[in-house]
Amino acid sequence: MATLQELKTEVFDYVRYTLGDGIIDIELDPIHYETALTQAIIRYRQRSANSVEESYSFLELIQDTNTYTLPNEVISVRNCFKRNIGANSGTSSQYEPFEAGFVNFYMIQSGRVGGLATYYLYSSFLKEAAKMFGGFLNYKFNTVTKELTIMRRPRSDKETILIWTENYKPDITLLTDIYSKPWLREYTLAKCMMILGEVRSKFSTLPGPQGGSSLNGTDLLTRGQAKLDALELEITNSMTGETPMWFVIG
Repeated sequence: MATLQELKTEVFDYVRYTLGDGIIDIELDPIHYETALTQAIIRYRQRSANSVEESYSFLELIQDTNTYTLPNEVISVRNCFKRNIGANSGTSSQYEPFEAGFVNFYMIQSGRVGGLATYYLYSSFLKEAAKMFGGFLNYKFNTVTKELTIMRRPRSDKETILIWTENYKPDITLLTDIYSKPWLREYTLAKCMMILGEVRSKFSTLPGPQGGSSLNGTDLLTRGQAKLDALELEITNSMTGETPMWFVIG
């Protein structure tokens, strides 16, 4: 994880390049385009639901260790499940007599295999057993440090749990998605217009043979801000791939 000084430096660099630091002429340098695109991706991930995706991953627990650090791409943990509660166990050490008794009495009967009602009861039994006997794990996830804390201390090694998470989509996915790509391009353009407007507004004119040339710094700032406001409204109106709000009755 980055240190406090590195995080401060990142903020200072963003401010410097946004204000046009390092520009000798009146055009942008590559670092300013990079800064504008980075800010566009950050803003899109901050506001748009289309910037995240569901994911399932396995975590191998360590004995007497409650806290685990997840990748930075993970933004939330929706649930944690034990990988098996006996219904899909593969070794005799994981044999569950309650589940085996249910299957023997209701499912494995000579001459009949049960119906939809039997299967529904069987599935409901597994869900209720998971609630009562630890199929769902209590946990706490810190969205800043990415630390996942399992409330119940693991008693042994090699136990694998399933984590249901929401992750940031990779940058390459956002830059190729049909909904996010146009938004990121326009937002990057707007930020570049704002940076260039800051630079060109430092001087009203440049000396020339005909008495000087006027610069369009103020115009770039105005147009850039108007474009940013319009792009923010697009996300609010769910025009960039988000699922719009459903009708609310009552």
